[in-house]
Amino acid sequence: MKRTKTSKAWMREHINDPYVKLAKQEGYRSRAAFKLLDIDERDNLFRSGMVVVDLGATPGGWSQVVAQKVGSSGKVIALDILEMSPPAGVTFIQGDFREDAVLAQLADALQGKQVDLVISDMSPNISGIGLSDQARSMHLVELAMDFAVNYLKPEGVFLAKVFQGVGFEEFVQTMRANFKQVQTRKPKASRDRSSELYLLGKELKGESA
Repeated sequence: MKRTKTSKAWMREHINDPYVKLAKQEGYRSRAAFKLLDIDERDNLFRSGMVVVDLGATPGGWSQVVAQKVGSSGKVIALDILEMSPPAGVTFIQGDFREDAVLAQLADALQGKQVDLVISDMSPNISGIGLSDQARSMHLVELAMDFAVNYLKPEGVFLAKVFQGVGFEEFVQTMRANFKQVQTRKPKASRDRSSELYLLGKELKGESA
């Protein structure tokens, strides 16, 4: 298939991207690893021994970072509908995290432990139709938040990518209804022209809040 001008421009940008080059140098599977590292530097997300669930983990850049940060005493469980060879120290479950069979595998992997941190860098396959892409991205982050609310320990933390656009403000309000602290982050590795932001939710409010 002949490449369009847009795809050629993207490829040029990708090849020349300093974070792409740095990811190769440092052995990360994607430039997205530096987004998580940047947020962690500011917010101290990780500590040794944490239990972390990475939703939509493929290709594994975030899981790599987490495994390094929580160490051998921690537990990192990555989920994705796409196939992935898990990074060292990561348990991978392939499937849709809304399905009972996948959740049963997750329960087995957790071995009764509560989750300290849920992270999601998910985004839909882009169709180029703005409203449709935005709606699908909002749907994904809503699913991720529902998962986090159900699995996090009370003092747990939720970090997720979200795109500014239709539904964004409403989602922020929903985050605030579920978490005592909600902050926005735009890591340095996030391209300026991208509408992506990361929302950080801390401390579940619980039923009585």
